[in-house]
Amino acid sequence: MGEAVGIGVRANETAVPVMPCVSVDETLEFYQALGFAVIHEQRRPYVYLAFEWSGFQLHFGAAPKGFDPTTEDGGGCLVVVDDVAAYHAEFTRAMRAAYGKVLAKGRPRITRFRPGASRFTLVDPAGNGIIFIQRDEPKELEYGGAKSLTGLAKAVDNARIFAEFKNDDRTALRVLTTALRKHGDTAPAPEVAAALATLIELATALEETGQVAEWRERLAALDLTDAEQREVEAGLRGAADLDLWRTTTGPDPDPDPAS
Repeated sequence: MGEAVGIGVRANETAVPVMPCVSVDETLEFYQALGFAVIHEQRRPYVYLAFEWSGFQLHFGAAPKGFDPTTEDGGGCLVVVDDVAAYHAEFTRAMRAAYGKVLAKGRPRITRFRPGASRFTLVDPAGNGIIFIQRDEPKELEYGGAKSLTGLAKAVDNARIFAEFKNDDRTALRVLTTALRKHGDTAPAPEVAAALATLIELATALEETGQVAEWRERLAALDLTDAEQREVEAGLRGAADLDLWRTTTGPDPDPDPAS
């Protein structure tokens, strides 16, 4: 905590981000669907919206000329909380009530949340990212995988970092595909299972399912105990919907991975 910098300055400020809004109606619809209260709505002479949920506020102004929401890099906000899982559960519940499903793809959406994860992101209609972060989240991330791990287990951890902290499922998929090719024949069966299950989840979320049937067959052929299977499933969100041990080659079910 920094010290006061002048007479009358005290460390009790409240900073409120003002993010770009492309469509007033779409922004209002999305945040109200999640349970945010509208505390200010102004369309003229300029756009200004303000929402409140629990103990924090989000404010919005008109997007600048030429703003492209598809890049999803226009604005953002960090919301630091004590129990990030509870927030994800509340927003997914609200989405199901409002839309009949969890918005896991496109824009707006909510990113997937695995048990034990420390953050997730709400992406709104303008591409702003509202990132909810566990207060005691580790301060440093080890891209390349935790130093305490080796081989395929290290690659699984690295893929987790890309998926959860960078929202980069495609890089996570590439990292794991390469590692499985390199280490898959020598790694212990539980590590191979974790890699295959994560690949299935990532490919399904990306709708790039060309290798999913092959990965399912390989996963089902592994000699795993019931406890090891449960451990693999515990590390993924929506494992029941993914039906990890299924070996049929028919169409994949919609995993609704953000639920």
